[in-house]
Amino acid sequence: MPLLTPPTRTPRRQTPGAPAARWCAALAAVLLAVLLGPPAAGEAAPRPAPSADPGAVRWAVQPSGPGGPTGRNYFTYDLAPGATITDHVGVTNLGDRPLTFAVYGTDAYTTTDGAFALLPSDRAATDVGAWIGVERRSWTVQPGKRADIPFRLTVPRNATPGDHTGGVIAAVAQDGVTADGQRVRLDQRIAARVYLRVAGEVRPAVTVESVRVDYDTPLNPIGRADLTVTYRIRNSGNVRVGGTGAVVVDGPGGWTLSRTSPVDLPELLPGAEFTVTERVTGVPPALRLTATVDLAPTTVDTALPPVQRTASVWAPPWLLIAALAAAGARLALRRRRRRTPATPSTSPGSASVPEPPATAAPAGPVSMSEPSAAPAGPEDVPGAPAAGTAEPPAGGTAAGAR
Repeated sequence: MPLLTPPTRTPRRQTPGAPAARWCAALAAVLLAVLLGPPAAGEAAPRPAPSADPGAVRWAVQPSGPGGPTGRNYFTYDLAPGATITDHVGVTNLGDRPLTFAVYGTDAYTTTDGAFALLPSDRAATDVGAWIGVERRSWTVQPGKRADIPFRLTVPRNATPGDHTGGVIAAVAQDGVTADGQRVRLDQRIAARVYLRVAGEVRPAVTVESVRVDYDTPLNPIGRADLTVTYRIRNSGNVRVGGTGAVVVDGPGGWTLSRTSPVDLPELLPGAEFTVTERVTGVPPALRLTATVDLAPTTVDTALPPVQRTASVWAPPWLLIAALAAAGARLALRRRRRRTPATPSTSPGSASVPEPPATAAPAGPVSMSEPSAAPAGPEDVPGAPAAGTAEPPAGGTAAGAR
């Protein structure tokens, strides 16, 4: 499939022999700028565009052979290190005047938005573009004619295994004039892609390098909000890959809340990176949200094992949490009041009788106030003399002894 690359502009000096039509175009642009006035504050001035050339050129580039186009969309090769192959590129002049083309090879890369692109003309090729050699760089093709231009592709002996991608370019350089009257050199390019696989160990691999999750938690606990998932994938292998990607959003306990439809990933050349942003709508604030990036990568030959990576974000339902916290505090206060004993109240005019203080029991024998069943004898009284004996009075002798 032909590839149209943006033109490269090279400023040139103004020459005194410029056509009158170009001077009129420049004067009209100046008058228009005066009528419209200067740009508003903070607004960038528009970049001058080249005026339309009266003889607009049209041409096509496609894989071909010695006898004409072969029906191929791309140049596709499987070669070993050190191998050489000769092929042809067809350049057709679709205009009404002769065109001179610069034919050469260059390298390809994947842009940040996933597009296939070729190096600008001011950058030298270092990969497959440098391995393409054309007999001469300049080719002139008459109106309505096609030139089948031969070129040779030589793979270096130290070439790394895997995919090497580039293009064969046919470029037309012509003069143009900007709105302010400055002459520029327009370099318009059309190319046919080149896909070369060098024999050796093939290592297809895709890596999810980062995942970021953003969620704007709604105040309404039963409300919904958008979850934005941004992830960056990288082709860390040595062959080009594609495939599909999807995002699964889970709540606590693996409860699946939402799932996006698979989206096609762009073709990533070896070493290329691509950032994907998915917006998942209608996600409830389920306290903790986990987004899983689920990739199903493929190569031109086969499918690869799935690649997954997760990231989480807090999504607390603030009103519900506040209501539960208030209910819990009220319940705890009630329980505390029930456990606290009530203090007896004293009515006016009533006297409270204090309880007598407890007294300690006296030491020594304690006499019982209850009478005993039999009269106590002398032997029962402590300190009384024994029966049948008489205790003489103190200081005398016993009576009756003569």
